[in-house]
Amino acid sequence: MKKLLIIIVLAAIAAGAYFMLNKPKAPVAAVAAQEAALLYDGEVIKIDAATRTVTLKNQDGESTIVAGPEVKNFAEIKVGDRFDVVYELAVAIELVKVKNPGVTSEQVTTTSATAPQGDKPGMITTNTVTATANIEAIDATKNIVSLKGPQGNIFKVKVQNPDLMKDIAVNDQVKVVYTEAIAAVVSAPAAKK
Repeated sequence: MKKLLIIIVLAAIAAGAYFMLNKPKAPVAAVAAQEAALLYDGEVIKIDAATRTVTLKNQDGESTIVAGPEVKNFAEIKVGDRFDVVYELAVAIELVKVKNPGVTSEQVTTTSATAPQGDKPGMITTNTVTATANIEAIDATKNIVSLKGPQGNIFKVKVQNPDLMKDIAVNDQVKVVYTEAIAAVVSAPAAKK
């Protein structure tokens, strides 16, 4: 169960990194949601290089994980190192009309990156969903736009820059970018002062 959680967390962190590296070219009207959470933090207390097993300890007790072949730089892990798993989420709405009105679409992109050779092990996985949403309602006094996604879900977005609302109308279609990332990182313990 804990192995599965770590894999899921890695996927989510990568999404955040991808989002930061691939900023939208059109004006972003709003960030509908943005959150980050530390899902696991612990200290490496034991390493078995022959089986690639690492034992971690945190306030909840001990956990043992097996580092598969995808974990690069295993030899760089040392007893006392920190192991953190972080999840990040961001949703950005671009209030820019799409070129093919009436056509709803959804595209999912997944990317992964690992630490460079010689660094402590680390991995980030990012999932980015880019979709077309229909504008269902516009409340200009409150700067709120109601959008309907390709699956039929309706959500409201507070627009940060009201000037971006001037060129849109009900029934227009706009671009929505949803990104989540998960990262697992081994780091050296903080230097004692």
